[in-house]
Amino acid sequence: MLSPSPAPAAERSRWIALVILCTGMLMIILDGTVVNVALPAVQDDLGFTNSSLAWVVNAYLITFGGLLLLAGRLGDLLGRRRVFLAGLVVFTVASALCGLAQSQGVLIGARLLQGVGGALTSSVILGMIITMFPEPREQAKAIGVFSFVASAGASLGLLVGGVLTDALSWHWIFFINLPIGVATALFALRYVADDAGQGLRAGADVPGSVLITAALMLGVFTIVEVEGNGWGSTQTIGLGAVALALLAGFVARQHTARQPLMPLRILRSRNVSGANAIQVLLVAGMFGMFFLGTLYLERVLGYDELEIGLAFLPVSLGIGLLSLGFSEQLIMRVGARPTLLTGLLLVLGGLLLFARVPVDGRYATDVLPSALLFGVGAGMAFPAMMTLAMSAATPQDAGLTSGLVNTTQQVGAALGLSLLATFSATRTEDLVARGATEATALTEGYQLGFTIAAGLVIAAIALAVVVLERVPAPAHDPAREDAAEPAARVLVG
Repeated sequence: MLSPSPAPAAERSRWIALVILCTGMLMIILDGTVVNVALPAVQDDLGFTNSSLAWVVNAYLITFGGLLLLAGRLGDLLGRRRVFLAGLVVFTVASALCGLAQSQGVLIGARLLQGVGGALTSSVILGMIITMFPEPREQAKAIGVFSFVASAGASLGLLVGGVLTDALSWHWIFFINLPIGVATALFALRYVADDAGQGLRAGADVPGSVLITAALMLGVFTIVEVEGNGWGSTQTIGLGAVALALLAGFVARQHTARQPLMPLRILRSRNVSGANAIQVLLVAGMFGMFFLGTLYLERVLGYDELEIGLAFLPVSLGIGLLSLGFSEQLIMRVGARPTLLTGLLLVLGGLLLFARVPVDGRYATDVLPSALLFGVGAGMAFPAMMTLAMSAATPQDAGLTSGLVNTTQQVGAALGLSLLATFSATRTEDLVARGATEATALTEGYQLGFTIAAGLVIAAIALAVVVLERVPAPAHDPAREDAAEPAARVLVG
């Protein structure tokens, strides 16, 4: 039998490499929501207080969000595959330490290390994807797969976390990463092409690296501490001002550095800067669905962890259907900007419906329609948004641009969590003080949170209309599409 020609074999290898990269991303995304589900069990086992328990999440967020931009640039300089593999090693080892932890200090320390590994791994993935798939139609398809993993992984994590915590113990939410991490690294060595990188001399801006890492870490720390301190507290205002000053120092440094860490020309593109700003608002608003929605199902409707995971399964299915099936066709036919706007409007509709949930809500009539709208909208919005955010990336700075996309996503997540949790809790406390029942007070607090989340998405829509530039849909290339289609089946079996 004749062996396949080199071209089809290389084509298939690229799509296998995409699956490998997305598996690494899925492991990191799942870890975030899996941990959230298991927090009550962790608290009972290790004796965390309510305030100290937050550091199981915050420790990871601070190192993860703070290092993403630097990690992305290191990928450009040292080689993206090398940074990806180094991140997998660090993340997998840290996961083992988390699973073995028998004390609060060990668990929090291991979570800090996990954040470092997560930043190294995830920061370069999108840059590797657009480098591997330069042709517009293939790139749109590949970004759709990545977007599905990045956005649907959060809701899948709720289901996985519930199953592992109920069937085994909270330790296994970390141990499950070991075989995935090892297998992903081994397959990456075989299928993901190595790239030498530009070398540290092409952009080893040490002062800039220190400034941006300190600014992002301090900024994330300030945001995650808002729920305990309040937005108007001396600590929040003071630390926030220092973080902004460090960020301003970084921008000034980039203007004068001979080899800047982040060439500011990247942000001169309205589509790149606009898409990243939109992502901050959209991701912050999305926490209205995942964070407040989870609390509503648990505390008001009495769902357990597994039932919550199943309740959000339609979100994952909607995201998967659009990201893997239709988003690429829409982007190619009408362009990324109209596709993004349509997706944002559907997400807004889902949040507005959720803002009306009653105390005695029923899943089929009060939750499912919101989940479906949200899933379909996110499945359209994320691939289009990431296409725009990476539109000005060159082979020399694709890792940095990818790191920027991941950074704005994490800033949006931290901001949304703090903003929605604070206002929702304040509303609930006021109603309880006035004599309302706990269920009523909780529900109205969540309703306020959903309304604020909808407001954030409205702001994202306004920004998309005003800032984003119209980009013509890429030209149709049937020959290229036919050549890629057999290999693309690797992604869907």
